[in-house]
Amino acid sequence: MLVDFYHLQKSPLERVLPRICERLLDGGERLLLVAEPTLLQQLDELLWTYATDSFLPHGHSEAAWPERQPILLSPTANPVNGAANIALADGVWREQALAFARAFYFFDTRNLDNARGSWRMLKDRPDVDRRYWKQDEQAKWVQGP
Repeated sequence: MLVDFYHLQKSPLERVLPRICERLLDGGERLLLVAEPTLLQQLDELLWTYATDSFLPHGHSEAAWPERQPILLSPTANPVNGAANIALADGVWREQALAFARAFYFFDTRNLDNARGSWRMLKDRPDVDRRYWKQDEQAKWVQGP
């Protein structure tokens, strides 16, 4: 499995997450988007309004037909929509993410210690490939050491 650590320094989650969602959907993939409930509400609105000419189809795990949602918003890491990808949007690592093919772990400076702990915890797992992404001076994403 692949875990992409995204260190949000120059761009906030609201600018980064929709692009990743778009790429996954364009590739025919599904995503489980996990966060605490308050953030989920904000992300719900974001996915409808992030662009004037587009939206990202999604729904909540508590709403009708969660299994039909290409992007499912949930407070838990239960992929009822059949997602092979999980995005941990609130800076909190969840061990259940290891059951997915790919995890996107977003964190900022407030969650830096949690991210470092997760990075170290995953280091010796032979079934996990880790990548660390940060932004350069031009705000382009580059893979770090």
